[in-house]
Amino acid sequence: MLASRRTVTLAVCAAVVVALLAVAALAPLPMSIVQPGLTANVLGNDKGTPVITVTGAKVRPTSGQLRMVTVAATAPNASVHFSDVAKAWFDTSEAAMPRDAVYPSGGSVAQIEKANEKEMTDSQQDATTAALKHLRLSSSQVKVTLRLADVGGPSAGLLFSLGIIDKIDGDGHGGDLTGGRVIAGTGTIDGSGKVGAVGGVPLKERAAVRDGATVFLVPRGECSDATAELPGGLKLIPVTSLDSALSALSAVRAGQKTATC
Repeated sequence: MLASRRTVTLAVCAAVVVALLAVAALAPLPMSIVQPGLTANVLGNDKGTPVITVTGAKVRPTSGQLRMVTVAATAPNASVHFSDVAKAWFDTSEAAMPRDAVYPSGGSVAQIEKANEKEMTDSQQDATTAALKHLRLSSSQVKVTLRLADVGGPSAGLLFSLGIIDKIDGDGHGGDLTGGRVIAGTGTIDGSGKVGAVGGVPLKERAAVRDGATVFLVPRGECSDATAELPGGLKLIPVTSLDSALSALSAVRAGQKTATC
């Protein structure tokens, strides 16, 4: 009789565990599934409109590309389940990230989109300030307009600054910052030119290689993530500031050694 009771108890406990696991598997998780997103050449056009427009200063023709990179994530209100996370865990073309690491926490979808737009606008202002400061130009005389549709957040700041400088002054000696190459990169920037960390670097590297980049600028603080799954054929260069990024590109053009992660 005792053995029979134990069997019944174990069976009930097993059934409860199975039920709990089933509920857990079906319950939505506070996660986002992230994939390599679009890239855009900030020296070119986006949907027929120049990404960078400068008035009050002479601009120059450019060659090569400066590509900002993004990740594509499930919507902030999407239902992500354990099965989705498990799939992303084993698929190197995807990643599962806490939703709060991808989107501003709290608020409706509309509020989150508005916050992302504000981050992009603030980033563009800081990128312009840093670039004009480097060029020793006054923002009261030179106006820069940055247009890039369907992209939010601050992670294109570094590439915007480089693009403005290349459009106005190039390498300072009549040449291009890119040396005719396809350069990609990511990183926030503040008005003083300091480069800050972003997320999703391994996936951004994949997007960069997919779209032809051979050099990738990354915030130095993210070297660990950047080297974890570095695609073949992509030269990784860590930077800490706008000046260090410009120095790195100068070394690339000259065929000299650059900093490494």
